[in-house]
Amino acid sequence: MKNRSYAALALTALIGLSGCAGDKDRIDPRSDSVISTPSSDGTPSPDDISMPPWPAPADVSARVAAAGLDLGPMGTAEHYHPQLRIIIDGADVPVPPNIGVDPNTGAMSALHTHEGDGTIHIEADSVGEAFTLGQFFTQWGVALTRQQIGGARAKPGDQVQLTSNGAKVTGDPADLRLEPNQQIVLTLR
Repeated sequence: MKNRSYAALALTALIGLSGCAGDKDRIDPRSDSVISTPSSDGTPSPDDISMPPWPAPADVSARVAAAGLDLGPMGTAEHYHPQLRIIIDGADVPVPPNIGVDPNTGAMSALHTHEGDGTIHIEADSVGEAFTLGQFFTQWGVALTRQQIGGARAKPGDQVQLTSNGAKVTGDPADLRLEPNQQIVLTLR
């Protein structure tokens, strides 16, 4: 009988602690993966806890909506491919395939990936639509700020370094507008 009491106490503690991982996120004790809790308006919050590599999200439609986009057939009015490279502590972080792609229906956001090589596909319905790096990261479900990429945080006094076509870009990296043939590098030491 004592063993059952201890087991029940341990299970209660484990369940209680799993809900304390953070206000926005908690850890699924079955898989050790981060579960994102929706914000007050029901949209999922980007993961600001997990370290790389980050997989493509399972909740594609919710992530696409959170980025202010929608799922549908590929647009044909404008088509270009920025290239994204992420370096954290000197190591390249893979950008997975199928960000912004619903695996069940094949529907895609105008901003998505097919390969795991950092190529971002822009296939828009209308010419001149603006897309940002922040929208891409929102769809991916990975937090991007001046101070962090996902759970990787800058050391005090440092911040995420961003270059576009070799030129240093200041400000919030999420605000970077995606352009044709753009080479984007995010670095965090």
